[in-house]
Amino acid sequence: MTLSGRFPIWPRTLGSRLFLIFLAGLVITQALSFAVLFSERYGMVEAMLLGNLDKDVTTAVALMDRLPASERPDWVAQLDRRTYRYILGPGDPGVPDLSGLGAEMGRTIREAIGERFPLTVQSVPGDGQRLQAHITLSDGQPLTIDVYPSIMPLAKWLPYVLVAQLSLLVLCSWFAVRVAIRPLVVLAQAADALNPNTITPRLSESGPKEVAYAAVAFNAMRDRISHYLEERVQILAAISHDLQTPITRMKLRAEFSEDSPEKDKLVQDLAEIQSLVHEGIAYARSSHGNVEKSSRIEIGSFVDSLAYDYEDTGKAVSVTERIDEVIVTRPHALRRILTNLIDNALKFGGGAEICVHKELDGRVVIDVLDRGSGIPDDQLEAVLQPFFRLEQSRNRGTGGTGLGLAIAQQLAIAIGGSLKLSNREGGGLSARVSVG
Repeated sequence: MTLSGRFPIWPRTLGSRLFLIFLAGLVITQALSFAVLFSERYGMVEAMLLGNLDKDVTTAVALMDRLPASERPDWVAQLDRRTYRYILGPGDPGVPDLSGLGAEMGRTIREAIGERFPLTVQSVPGDGQRLQAHITLSDGQPLTIDVYPSIMPLAKWLPYVLVAQLSLLVLCSWFAVRVAIRPLVVLAQAADALNPNTITPRLSESGPKEVAYAAVAFNAMRDRISHYLEERVQILAAISHDLQTPITRMKLRAEFSEDSPEKDKLVQDLAEIQSLVHEGIAYARSSHGNVEKSSRIEIGSFVDSLAYDYEDTGKAVSVTERIDEVIVTRPHALRRILTNLIDNALKFGGGAEICVHKELDGRVVIDVLDRGSGIPDDQLEAVLQPFFRLEQSRNRGTGGTGLGLAIAQQLAIAIGGSLKLSNREGGGLSARVSVG
């Protein structure tokens, strides 16, 4: 069972957990320090009380013993102190106290007055600690020392200091957690934004040793991934390029051969191979779509022009919604994205509708819609991978090379946009391109 399961109120973020742990530790430490200080203060009060008794009892008892009984009430009030007083009489009933402060007080008074006067120490029940030392004077009159130990009252400014200390602890804990967590957040954001097809700034390799080491390792990992993917793309491009020459020679030889059903099949197979090679080269180039320079285009006119090109060839392509908005993008890459999506819609839906609108966040969205058979929901992400084809709904005769959507996806990322596929209500596919 996790901590979140055991403690429902346990925070979910690492920063909040560290902040709570640090703050709890510091508050407990402060509380223990205050408890130790309070205990030491109480011990000092006891020590001062016993010290004062040692100095004062000798004189007070001797004075009371020498004064006539009639004059003692006039003098006894003048002997009172903050933590104890003298009472002529037996005092209040109590129980013998021979441990702790009672024992210490009995020894101190006994050493001060000697063995001449009988002495008993009792604890008086009630609120707070209260002790009474009962002494019998020479004439038999009882004298009681009423002791009520109390700590000196706290200063009025002390609560404000404690609140200020707690506020300072909260602030320092929050700042320490923020400083500790910030590099981890930056690393997570960099990992989430990692894309070999786009140029992103490298992580700063400054800061504490551990943070700098993690940044260096992440940058090295990113470079290795980019190099690995670039190497794969270069291999694909090189193989596709080198295959064009022998394929062309084979087509020429097939053209000069005698007419036969086998010749037609061979020419058709070579055409499919050549198409696959061209798509392979296009996919390799799409991984470097950031080579093209960005420029300003009017998206409404751009989409209209693309639709007119299809209409001129008799294709069922129409613009059902448009906006007059100027955006900055890579026009050739955007044209290739939309061309691939429109070709896909024509091949599997028989027609394509183009809708252009602007989102609330300012991004321009281009939807390419068809009324084909759609794509199973669990494979909407898979069809964006290279060489992936849906054999159930799109047979090999019309299935293409499986690179059209992958190229569109690569180029969309390269121009700083995105491509998302979804099924339409009533059947068909919606391909949404976000740019701008």
